[in-house]
Amino acid sequence: MVKNLILVFVGGGLGSMLRFLISKINYSNLNFPIGTLFVNILGSFLIGLIIGYGLKNNNLNNPEFVFLTTGFCGGFTTFSAFSAESLEMLNSGSYNYFFIYSSITILAGVLFAFLGFSLAK
Repeated sequence: MVKNLILVFVGGGLGSMLRFLISKINYSNLNFPIGTLFVNILGSFLIGLIIGYGLKNNNLNNPEFVFLTTGFCGGFTTFSAFSAESLEMLNSGSYNYFFIYSSITILAGVLFAFLGFSLAK
């Protein structure tokens, strides 16, 4: 159990640092959270890929799986930032942006998780 906690801690730290670096890239002058959208979709694809690979090779309980899924992908993706940015859009009256952002995040997240899963399996 302690080994898994350390793996989650290290993986989560690495994922969080990468998310932070990606969020600092200046994508455009749009008032739209491209960085968060990108990491959430990429993270969904990665976790689908990892789970598909784990199922295919029957190794869902190995240390690498814990490190990559709960650790790295958990730290890399961010539901809290998605929620905060969505709330900010609603509070500022940017209802169109809110609808587009939340729809793309949810639909593309599930779609890319499925694509990753399908590619690995």
